[in-house]
Formats: sequence, structure tokens, C-alpha cells
Amino acid sequence: MGREQVEVLDGDVLRKTLCRGLGFSREDREENIRRITFVCHLLTRNNIVAIAAAVSPYRDGRDEARRAIGSFVEVFVKCPLEVLKQRDPKGLYRQALAGELNGLTGVSAPYEEPLAPEVVVETDKLDPKDCIQKILQCIMRKGYLRDDR
Repeated sequence: MGREQVEVLDGDVLRKTLCRGLGFSREDREENIRRITFVCHLLTRNNIVAIAAAVSPYRDGRDEARRAIGSFVEVFVKCPLEVLKQRDPKGLYRQALAGELNGLTGVSAPYEEPLAPEVVVETDKLDPKDCIQKILQCIMRKGYLRDDR
């Protein structure tokens, strides 16, 4: 890779800090993405590659992010619900299916699949290293990162 500065914005961390107090209603989810978009815009206009690792369930929020940020790559991390239920590292799917958790994206809350993402990684078919490689290739092809090896 080149010597670009990169910042990863983890959705779970942001929910505990910048987006504290937001719930999981449609309005709060949209506000969550607006705040993340604002930070990504600030970073990218200062030549920092911003990677937002957050669930963004609504197309209009992702479209708004694309317009605001400009240098934008939409990555659709695609995985069948059955596989997600098997993996379930946080126990969220178990809780949602038991009726203990309401509003889980893809279970009791909607997820609008992207219509034209730059990258699709099917995590049930590719191992994590191959998924990362596919994403990096797209980012480098667009000129956002250089491979200076």
C-alpha cells in the first residue's frame, strides 16, 4: 500500500460515542448514517481514506453519503440470513428470533440491498482475506489508495 492515512470508523464504537443516544427507529438509523457521513466527508476532504464499517439499511442514506463524500465506494457485504444466524458472534440473531430483540436489520427491520455497489463480497463464499483483497483492489483501481510495493 501507499502511505495514505486511513481511518476506520467502526459502527459499534460510533454508537457508543458520536451517535450515543440514538436508537434503532428509521429516523435514528438515518441520523446515525448522517453523522458518520459528516465525519467521512471531513476526513476525505483532508485526504484521509475513511472506511465506515457500519450497517446502513436504507438506500437513500447511502445515496446521500455518496453525494456528500464524493470519493465513495459502496461495499455490499452479502450473506444469507441462515449463515448469519449460524455465525451470530454477538447473539443478536438468537435474541431477535426469540423475540427478545426488536429491530434487528434483516430480521425485524428492513434492509434495502444496494442497486449498484462498487463491490460485492459474499462472505459465505469467500474467506475474509479474499473479501479484503477484493475491496482493496476496487479502492486502488479508483485511485484512492496506491500500491507502492
